[in-house]
Amino acid sequence: MSDRYQSLIHTPVGQLLAKNLGLPNPVELERYEEGQPLVQGTVVVGGSGRLGNQLTLALDELGVSFVQDVTEGETYKGLVFDATGLTSSEQLVELQHFFTPKLRKLDACARLVVIGTPPEKVKDQAEHVAQRALEGFTRSLGKEAGNGTTVQLVYVAPKADNGLASTLAFLLSPKSAYVSGQVIRVGAVGDAKATDKIEPVDWTKPLLGKTAVVTGASRGIGEQIARVLHRDGATVVGIDVPQAAEDLTRVMKDIDGDLLTLDITAKDAPARIAHHVATKHGGADIVVHNAGITRDKKLANMKDDVFASAIAVNLTAPERITKVMLEEGAINPNGRIVGVASIAGIAGNVGQTNYAASKAGVIGFVEALAPTLKDGITVNAVAPGFIETKMTAAVPFMTREVGRRLNAMQQGGQPVDVAEAIAYYASPASSAVNGNVVRVCGQMMLGA
Repeated sequence: MSDRYQSLIHTPVGQLLAKNLGLPNPVELERYEEGQPLVQGTVVVGGSGRLGNQLTLALDELGVSFVQDVTEGETYKGLVFDATGLTSSEQLVELQHFFTPKLRKLDACARLVVIGTPPEKVKDQAEHVAQRALEGFTRSLGKEAGNGTTVQLVYVAPKADNGLASTLAFLLSPKSAYVSGQVIRVGAVGDAKATDKIEPVDWTKPLLGKTAVVTGASRGIGEQIARVLHRDGATVVGIDVPQAAEDLTRVMKDIDGDLLTLDITAKDAPARIAHHVATKHGGADIVVHNAGITRDKKLANMKDDVFASAIAVNLTAPERITKVMLEEGAINPNGRIVGVASIAGIAGNVGQTNYAASKAGVIGFVEALAPTLKDGITVNAVAPGFIETKMTAAVPFMTREVGRRLNAMQQGGQPVDVAEAIAYYASPASSAVNGNVVRVCGQMMLGA
């Protein structure tokens, strides 16, 4: 779906109106294209925390050019600050000392990352306070940065220093074009030993040799998830309802994938999926619970079956499928489970009590399951905001415009933005990334 306002504002007349009237002026976001380097430019690294050596090793592994001092007249594609050494509130001024002189030296669509220690992993009270303060700093800077620039906070647990590379690969690259103001925890949930099981990765094809199951794969966001996972090397098993068989067949043919048509809410669906992937593919390495429906109506006017259907498809089916696949060993060691939540599950929406409950439930599903998983298996979720799809095209004009502009990027996201975040979780190098919910929403001004 095209954004006519964004097309207009990039004309000479549009630029004049934006400047004189203070209208939103969204830039064209840079998105990853196959074959590109992860970072097209130089990153400035600063801070004096415990991660200094591991951080430079990770950047070297990713092929990212970096410096510690800026050069007059040069511009930079990213800034990374190791804040793990901040142990008191007085030291927070080091953030300002690092970022302020460099903010005017950034290229468009730059990437800013602050790395800290999870406050819950810190015993000293003053250090806990300083580390928690990093969230307010990064969320606010994300809303100030502009020009397509994103800002993130990565909390790395003390035993997970070697699990940083996959998160940097995502956050410093154009793959995170529509992700900003997020807090990602590395190594903070589950079996700490999982961080010792990180597999070597070919960063151009990180999913080579992996099998990915994607529900709702026939169109929209699901189709893009399937295509991006295939791009990264995975064999995709697409699942959708029989009514979508024609579209599903087309997509799977394009990416040389496999398919299974069924209703995921059917009683036998979990067993059929588990049996299919186990017998044909030797198990699944990635399971993406993307299938979802909306049945919008204010609660006062909502019928029982309308409420129940949204819960059944969006939440209960992923719970049941995951449970059976884990019990039957159909998810391989170091496997990845990914749910698709929504900002509606965080901030709520008028007419979506059923949908918001189901998507908040997906977040609960991640929180409850993450600490229990073994063998390096992880579970995470994405929470999309306003993504340009056929569903959002049907939203009334003014509501649609508010959804597009009321975020730090001042525009809607694309289905590929959601897919890129899922591919990040799916990477075999993301063993230490467990129990996270990342919003793919351009840092919406509403909701946490």
